Amino acid sequence: MYLAWTLATLAGLCVARGSTADDSKVPDITGKLQLFVDQRDIESLKQAHLVLHSPVRKETAIRFDASWETPTACYVTILQDVVEETNSSPGQPVYRMYYRGRGGDFESTCYAESRDGIHWTKPELGLIEWNGSKRNNMILASTPPDRTAHNFVPFRDTNPQAAPDARYKAVAGKRIKPGEDGLHAFKSADGIHWKPMMAGALPLAGKFDSQNVVYWDTARKKYVIYFRTYIKANRAISMAESEDFLTWSSPVQAVVEGEPEQFYTNAVIPYFRASHLLFAFPKRFIPDRKRLQEHPQQGISDAVFLSSRDGRYFDRQFREALLRPGRSTENWGDRSLMTAWGLVPTGADEMSIYVSEGYRFDSSCLTRFAFRTDGIASVRAFATTGELITKPFQLRNADKLVLNFATSAAGSVQVEVQTASGKPIPGFTLKETLPLYGDEIAERYAWKSGSSLSSLAGRPLRLRIVLNDADLYSYRFEK
Repeated sequence: MYLAWTLATLAGLCVARGSTADDSKVPDITGKLQLFVDQRDIESLKQAHLVLHSPVRKETAIRFDASWETPTACYVTILQDVVEETNSSPGQPVYRMYYRGRGGDFESTCYAESRDGIHWTKPELGLIEWNGSKRNNMILASTPPDRTAHNFVPFRDTNPQAAPDARYKAVAGKRIKPGEDGLHAFKSADGIHWKPMMAGALPLAGKFDSQNVVYWDTARKKYVIYFRTYIKANRAISMAESEDFLTWSSPVQAVVEGEPEQFYTNAVIPYFRASHLLFAFPKRFIPDRKRLQEHPQQGISDAVFLSSRDGRYFDRQFREALLRPGRSTENWGDRSLMTAWGLVPTGADEMSIYVSEGYRFDSSCLTRFAFRTDGIASVRAFATTGELITKPFQLRNADKLVLNFATSAAGSVQVEVQTASGKPIPGFTLKETLPLYGDEIAERYAWKSGSSLSSLAGRPLRLRIVLNDADLYSYRFEK
């Protein structure tokens, strides 16, 4: 079944990528953010390239140094949330962090909090006793055979039908061998106090011995879960869907183009600025390598990037690592560089991911890394002039084009609007463009003629974007 589905999917993609425009099928992209994480909307590139951008290392978010934590703390979830408005105070932004503190005979899930996604605290919650005291930040604990605190992964449920006492949901647990317990469902009204949603495990097959990502997909109006599966001895990704969070479809293996790789985690998440796009930040595991000969465990890892339009086929446009282990000796031990589940805004022009480093070492911590907004990838031309031709689209009700771009002092971006067949449209031709230069997250593009895009409504169009020593990260047509 998986093979047949895979072949059908790939065949469909080949047809889509090679087909010509049918006016009745030209997509309306009004208000839809266009990114360059794949080639789906690109007709051609000439002396221009798709480029993956590694994020900038920022500060240590937290250290896993409490007595109820260990150097193997991991499986981190980061949520951007809002504390509800009350009579005495307006709603306030809050960032929530959940992670495995301990493993083994006493497994725990811990909680941290931030107002900006940068400065974090571990609140004393008074919920779980450890060494005779409840002065800690644990929200769950379990001892074998109960494993529900092993890989607790929550989310804020944005389903309009979600009950008030289940505004937050989570899955937790694992199955070591057939016949053992599996994945459990939890709910919470505040994100801190949790209760099981049903007796026993969910009716979902899998080992779940990794970070199992689950969320409400606003674009598809379903709950979706991504979890570890195996293709022979290779760690891979499977997914399932649900209408009610308690009954799930049969798992389907996610299709990732290219040679098989070991994905220890998946970190699949809808992009918060464009819910039709899914990003994934798997930890890529190389099991047969060992850099530190004195280290007790085999295997090294790094972080990579994938994207998806449908949730099942994942584009591997960029084969290189997103993050390398680098100069830190501790990152060349096993299972470091595990990207947390969560891509969140941390400023007006910045978004962040969080990465576990120093696994098994006393330096074990979570580090924040930042991208510019929309800046995971771009289309780039160097000192020679390059150009991008988009696939045909149409506009319903838009009168401005907004660009996220960066140039050198001598560089520029120019945009020509053409018919679907490639004929320049008067008022929007390259000769009538105003070369744009600078570095902006959102700048309106204009033509010398002052022509309004609203005059092009309903017509199949395409863009010719000319770049010189510049990066274009995204564009959007807006009213």
